[in-house]
Amino acid sequence: MQIRLWTIPALALALCTPQLAAAQNTPPPRIITMSGHGEARAVPDTAMLSAGVSAQAPTAAAALSANTTRMQGVMAALKKLGVPEKDIQTSNFSISPQYASGNGQAPRITGYQANNQVEVRLEDVGKLGATLDALVTAGANQMNGVSFSIRNDTALVAQARAAAVAEARAKAETFAKAAGVGLGSILSIAEAGNEGPRPMYAAAPMMMRDKAVPVALGEQSVNADITIVWEIK
Repeated sequence: MQIRLWTIPALALALCTPQLAAAQNTPPPRIITMSGHGEARAVPDTAMLSAGVSAQAPTAAAALSANTTRMQGVMAALKKLGVPEKDIQTSNFSISPQYASGNGQAPRITGYQANNQVEVRLEDVGKLGATLDALVTAGANQMNGVSFSIRNDTALVAQARAAAVAEARAKAETFAKAAGVGLGSILSIAEAGNEGPRPMYAAAPMMMRDKAVPVALGEQSVNADITIVWEIK
């Protein structure tokens, strides 16, 4: 008679082998995977504008002096409009030589140009038109664009996510019905990178007009994309 001696690791492997075999033979769950897209829109409540002063003079000191004088007028205009200092930030300042060339001669300095630019945030978009007018009147000769945003987009994000889930479920139910099966439990939900507010240029704009500058606010759009996996009943 032969006596088999089992070591502890060998005994454990022998005991687990039936379970491992059963697990390997278990078919993967039947699933339906569907994606959904959601969008929510609202009129923006914050405006960002970029404005500045450019001045030229024969010397760097003269260019800087002329620029400073005009920029002080711009800052004073913003203060008069009630824009707080925390919402005004210098974004660019430079002094550079200006060159001329021709007739086969080497480039020569003909003067200097000083630039000073600020970014301004307006939490009252109703003041945007008046602000643009006041800045130009005060001496700003560089206007480099206006953008809009929504200060708190939490509610819009929630709406977009709910719409994305609803779309994914509707699509999954359509596929399940067509295939003659039912939707079981949700196995996973994943969201792609959430896209924050972006301008909707095709939307019907809300217009504001003052004596000088017409402004169209348009709408901002928040988007959400999700993927849901259901078990098939």
